[in-house]
Amino acid sequence: MIWFILFVTIGYLMGSFCSAVIVCRLFALPDPRMKGSKNPGATNVLRIAGKNYAALVMLADLLKGTIPVLIAKIFDADAVIVAFTALAAVVGHMYPVFFEFKGGKGVATAIGALLGFHFIIGVMVAATWLLVAKFSRYSSLASMVAITLAPFYTLLLIPHFGIFPPLIIMALLVLFKHRNNITRLLDGIEPKINLKTNVIEEVMEASPDMNGKETEEQMVQEIPLLETKTPIKEIKSVNIKAKKMSNRKEPSKKIKTTADKPVINEKPTKKVAKKPIKTAKPNRKTPLESPKE
Repeated sequence: MIWFILFVTIGYLMGSFCSAVIVCRLFALPDPRMKGSKNPGATNVLRIAGKNYAALVMLADLLKGTIPVLIAKIFDADAVIVAFTALAAVVGHMYPVFFEFKGGKGVATAIGALLGFHFIIGVMVAATWLLVAKFSRYSSLASMVAITLAPFYTLLLIPHFGIFPPLIIMALLVLFKHRNNITRLLDGIEPKINLKTNVIEEVMEASPDMNGKETEEQMVQEIPLLETKTPIKEIKSVNIKAKKMSNRKEPSKKIKTTADKPVINEKPTKKVAKKPIKTAKPNRKTPLESPKE
């Protein structure tokens, strides 16, 4: 029981480390919790920093699931304990104690944990994701199908029913985190992967806000980006030019007609008020005073 608690705790704490925030701090990038969708995930890092940093975050998310599972196996822990350690790492990624229990969807961490648990099972899950994503072009659908099939792949290779419950719980948690994607899939508005521009909407994380939901503003920004055939750099430059053009005030154009007469700009003449002419008053001579007698 002590070993069980120890390895599960290690798995949860390692899963709680936010790879996106750590990578951005190491390379002096903007804090993903303050920029973009404000989600500390690989997709948001892709948005604010580029593919290279997003791939690094993706790799770190995989290792968060693989390392604690390998530690449990090195100490020769039981298969059930190893399975629960994998589950704990995924739960830590989804509900990290260091980030107010607001994390990602756990797909990359789950695949990493399965690779550490049984390499062939992890490869089968990753291959399932690639196949479903290729034919459906829905990353969220590929994630849900791949993680849901993981318990059944495990039973085929490891006939141990004790490891089935933690893997089922893992699959249910991933489905719960994709509840918004399920709604959009049913409504037919889920963004697709654009294979020509290598834009991936959600293998690492979809871009939820800090409450686990995508805002309308994020959806408006993502859908044109994912369905267009224009490269990302060109889209950004076009958006910048459009903003500059919108800020300019165009002079209003007057439509001239034949009836209109040309207007000559003349300064208005000031009317000078006529001053009344003062008439000279007649000098009234005072009567001569009679000499004093």
